[in-house]
This record gives sequence, C-alpha cells and structure tokens, in this order.
Amino acid sequence: VQLQASGGGLVQAGGSLRLSCAASRLDLDGHAVGWFRQAPGKEREGVSCTNINGDKTYYADSVKGRFTVSKINGKNTAYLQMNNLKPEDTAVYYCAATRWCGVEIATSLFHTWGQGTQVTVSS
Repeated sequence: VQLQASGGGLVQAGGSLRLSCAASRLDLDGHAVGWFRQAPGKEREGVSCTNINGDKTYYADSVKGRFTVSKINGKNTAYLQMNNLKPEDTAVYYCAATRWCGVEIATSLFHTWGQGTQVTVSS
C-alpha cells in the first residue's frame, strides 16, 4: 500500500500550490484522507482531512479559509489546494488515510502514510 504526495515547491508569500495524494493498492473511496505537515524541529501537525464521502472537511485553525481539501471518489486521488501561502506554512506535507476523521486531526488516527512533499514559502 502506498500513498504519494506531490505538488510541493517554492512559492512566494501570497501564492498558491495544489498538492496531490495518489494511492496505489489502497482504495481511497473507502477511506478518509488527511493532510499533515512537519516543519524542521517541530512535531507533525494535522492540517486538514476529509471524510470517506468527501462531503465533510476539517481544518486546523491556522489554515482555515486558505486551504481546501478534496477527494474525488473514483480517481483514487485527494488534493490540498493551498492559497495565500505564508512563510509559516513552510514544511514537508504528508497525506495519510484512515477510516474516519473529524475535528481532531491526530496522527494517531491514521494508519497509512505517504512520502512527503516539500513546500517552501518565501517572504
């Protein structure tokens, strides 16, 4: 089972990026998908997640109104649209899968993790 996050890069503050999370040997239609990030020297933190149907989404306060998570069932891919990026958004971003997610986007709730993608926001 593999998840692969992609789409990271270097962007100026105020810019946008869209991250993708592609799954192999895992049916994302039957899973909730979460996005996490980890900055150097900091713990991994939950950023956003969407439930199995993709009709409920949850966000960390730090990204509300700027990030949008989506999951298109049938394409086995999830996305994180990041707008109005700030230097403090700089981190390695990871996607992960679980059966359920809610307001608490905790790493302990997710059982399958992908490789991360670096996002760097310059001021």
